[in-house]
Parts: sequence; structure tokens; C-alpha cells
Amino acid sequence: MECRVSWTGGLATRSGMGFVAETGSGHTVMMDGAPDAARPENGGQNLAPRPMEMLLAGLGGCASYDVVLILKRGRHAVEGCSVSIKAERAEADPKVFTRIHMAFDVRGAGLPQAAVERAIALSHEKYCSASAMLGQSAEITTSLTLTDTSVTNL
Repeated sequence: MECRVSWTGGLATRSGMGFVAETGSGHTVMMDGAPDAARPENGGQNLAPRPMEMLLAGLGGCASYDVVLILKRGRHAVEGCSVSIKAERAEADPKVFTRIHMAFDVRGAGLPQAAVERAIALSHEKYCSASAMLGQSAEITTSLTLTDTSVTNL
């Protein structure tokens, strides 16, 4: 796996702290820094996600992928999976994540709650590389909202 990240600030772009990441799989992702009112030349323009937000997005993608795959392999009728992530960071540099909460919202017809909870736990404890890495500095907690789409309101 590889990735090349290049600063775009020297290319007369709008942001002095913009970056482009080119992944080994052939995709491009833009990143930008937060504006810096005290030193605008050192800040971004908020034109793209910040690098630390990309870490959280990677965590969410990794965990959601695991949850959906585990449920599908268990022949469960999963129809939707999303995760909202909130994180706290240390006050001092390097300002690592110290707490991360992942609120899963999973939908499907007749999904057993125990199976979904097990899929989330397996992702966190065994399969999700991002969770394993971020868990070295942060306490990661999860919650679940499960919607049974086979139940109809009369």
C-alpha cells in the first residue's frame, strides 16, 4: 500500500495549506488546513477535509466495511449501515485522539441485535486496522441504533 501527499500551496492555489493525496489504487483526495486568523499565510481556506478528519473517515469506512461484510456473510438482510464519529483530542502536541465514540446506525429486515453487536465488536477487536491503531492512544466506544425495516407502521 502506498500514497503520495503533495503540498499545493506553492502552485498559486487558493489555500496556502492545501494538500493532494494520490493513493496507490489510483484515487485522489484533497485536504486543507483550518484558517489561521493570526497568520493567514500559515492557514488553510477550509476547502477540503483536514488530515485528522480523514483519519476519522478512514476509521468509519474500515469499521463499516467490516460490519456490513460480517452481516452479509452471516446471511443477514443488511440494508444500510452508517456511523457517526465524534472524537476528542489531547490539548498538547501532537494532539492525538484521546476519545472516539462511534454511533452505528444499521438497518435491515429482521436483523438480530446480537448479530449486529457482534459484528461491531469483531470489527473493533479483530478486523479493523484503523481501530487497532487509533485505539493505541484513544478510548474507542460504540453505540448502536438498529432499525428493523420489516416492521411496518399501520
